[in-house]
Amino acid sequence: MRRILLAFGVLMLVGAPSALAQQVAPIVHELENGMKFLLIPRPGDPNISAGWITKVGSVDESAGITGVAHLFEHMMFKGTETIGTTDAEADRRVIEHLDSLKAQIRVHEQELVRQQRMGLIDDWKSPEHRTVEHQDLLDDFETVLGEQKGLIIKDDFDRIYTGQGASGMNAGTSNDFTVYFINVPANKLELWFWMESDRLNNPVFREFYSERDVVHEERRLRVDSTPTGLLDEQFNAMFWESSPYSWPVIGWPSDLYGLTRGEALDFFDVYYAPNNLAAALVGDFDPDEAIAWAEKYFGRIPRGPREAEPVRTWEMEQQGEKRMTGTAETTPQVQIRYHTVADGHVDEPALLVLGQILSGRTGRLFKSIVEEQELATQAFGGQNGLKYAGYFQLVGQAKGDTAPEQVETAIYAELERLKNEPVGERELQKVKNQNAAAEYRRLQSSFGLMVQLLIFEAGRGWDTLNTSGPALQGVTAEDIQRVANTYFEADSRSVAIYYRTESDEPEDPRLAGLDPQEKQQIAMISQQLAGATTEQLDILRQQFAQMEGQSAQVPPENQDMFQVMIELIRERIAELEEEGE
Repeated sequence: MRRILLAFGVLMLVGAPSALAQQVAPIVHELENGMKFLLIPRPGDPNISAGWITKVGSVDESAGITGVAHLFEHMMFKGTETIGTTDAEADRRVIEHLDSLKAQIRVHEQELVRQQRMGLIDDWKSPEHRTVEHQDLLDDFETVLGEQKGLIIKDDFDRIYTGQGASGMNAGTSNDFTVYFINVPANKLELWFWMESDRLNNPVFREFYSERDVVHEERRLRVDSTPTGLLDEQFNAMFWESSPYSWPVIGWPSDLYGLTRGEALDFFDVYYAPNNLAAALVGDFDPDEAIAWAEKYFGRIPRGPREAEPVRTWEMEQQGEKRMTGTAETTPQVQIRYHTVADGHVDEPALLVLGQILSGRTGRLFKSIVEEQELATQAFGGQNGLKYAGYFQLVGQAKGDTAPEQVETAIYAELERLKNEPVGERELQKVKNQNAAAEYRRLQSSFGLMVQLLIFEAGRGWDTLNTSGPALQGVTAEDIQRVANTYFEADSRSVAIYYRTESDEPEDPRLAGLDPQEKQQIAMISQQLAGATTEQLDILRQQFAQMEGQSAQVPPENQDMFQVMIELIRERIAELEEEGE
């Protein structure tokens, strides 16, 4: 199953872990093995939003195995000993044979890497440098891969679910967590308990080495082929000096190529153990019955060999401003980042509100820099609190012949205003009212609520979902002025300036109102859709229906991007339907 990775981006728009003022009170049940279940019955809903989360993301990786958390997101859809194969025993023998061949191939590859490091060859991957033995091993490896394909039932996991009326199966990996989710009919809930527990209790990781190639291709589409993908990756690595947030979620290319199945299994044993997981159900179900199924299916999974440890390496305090410049086929722009605080820090609510005061069509940056000074077409900023650290990022997209440095100077002027002048009561209350309205909308969706429960639980605990809303409402003008003076210091910032590399291709007019980051996301989605086949029409239709149903819950500031996404999916569905005729 070549997954269409749209739903996770959508849930980030609909159900990102901002604040909720209304009280949410799930039934909480914890198994002896440490896995926690959060249950919210909603009578009358024919579909149940179901998901689980593992408290592992790219931040938990180490040098040499970057990208392994995201790779597992792919591997978890490859089936188990009972799903995805016509002969489990033969499949096991093939996997062991592939591991053996790969270990032998790696010895030859390491020698070629050494030769390149010494300047004896120019490209260790070039076939001309291989020995006969090395090439024979590679040929044998391809032959065994062909044998494995004959044993695989393609997309069996998805086929079983969709055959029983389930929809929207997908997953997503972030810096701090990996989440899996689906909508299942109320009368098929036990199927979900069996399917999800089976892929945790009996992982096989078939197609491991070929799936690494799939991730390489995904990286090419999401990073290498987007206008500013590689520059943004470099900027992120420059910003974080010592923190593991410095590497991309998708991983560095050399690590993806060298990762072994043994290393992946060791990672799985710790981070995919039940004592590092949480699950959530929202919909029409009997909680007693759900608890009984949780005990029956997930309760059979043993605890991990050791507890997952928190990240040890802290970010070093920045001692001076960092700057980089680059060129890309994009509108000239400036990105500014300041080191701030982690998710849950006492200063985070004030920083979140400060970001809202600056951003949006009625925000200070848009009014001043876009409308009044006419220096930019887009300008916005906001706080991003991660599990172990955080940052405040501001972006300005230059207009016409305006230099990005002019936009940068104008952004600093708005930050100085916040440092020196208290925010007015009316302006502050407007933001609080918007938050209250958005919080109400987010609670109406069973899917959105399920995701929020999981993300909060993976971070600082599901119960803080109920305290985050009041914390935002309690922010004062003095709080905003204080955090502006505390965190917006020149020595704490990193700046990226992107100049334009001219392209002959005109920009899609639908993207005119989007900011640079949104345009990059749209470019990535367009490339993913271009790779969709007629076999995936049903998946796209499900995604389309799910997104249309969630449209009203998307915050106003994200509506432009959301509508472009819907239109792109609609167009691709029409193209594939025409191809299939």
